[in-house]
Amino acid sequence: MTGAISWWWVRHGPTHAKSMVGWRDLPADLSDKATLARLSGHLPDNAALVSSDLIRATATADAITQTRRRLSDRADLREFDFGDWDGLHWDDVAQRDPDLSRAFWETPGDHAAPSGESWNQLSDRVSNAVDQINASGHSHVIAVAHYGVILTQIARAGRMSAYEALGHKIDNLSVTRLDWDGAGWSVGSINHLP
Repeated sequence: MTGAISWWWVRHGPTHAKSMVGWRDLPADLSDKATLARLSGHLPDNAALVSSDLIRATATADAITQTRRRLSDRADLREFDFGDWDGLHWDDVAQRDPDLSRAFWETPGDHAAPSGESWNQLSDRVSNAVDQINASGHSHVIAVAHYGVILTQIARAGRMSAYEALGHKIDNLSVTRLDWDGAGWSVGSINHLP
């Protein structure tokens, strides 16, 4: 990776789901046009725009594309694969797998949901995608993705543990800016609501 690159991570619009949502393809509520306009106005016009391939992210990206160069949607920018937990309420997950669910959030790393993936697997998947995109020569990248995806990159840029990163709030339609200077990462802002 060479050259300075600013990443503008945008969390997709809300799904209003009351359960865990990983790879389930739920749509986003994009009815708040004023918020979308403020969001788009806050983001650089000369940026490449990439999105997770899940519909809640692609539709959000469509809403802010305007004249920006749209890159291909990427499955490697999807949310955690919650496996058998996807669609369950957090209380149901805690009842079903009490020790594993506690470990998954309190000591994230290699603990994975049944038939799902761990923090480390998610982080590696997303970091590899970011490194590939960084090699493409863009100076600004807007990435529309998900809570867990954005947190992995906050942990990377801020040199923090997964547990520390999970303490950050990432609101729907918020912007997190992370900068690569050619040698290392820095955190510009987290969870900014334009």
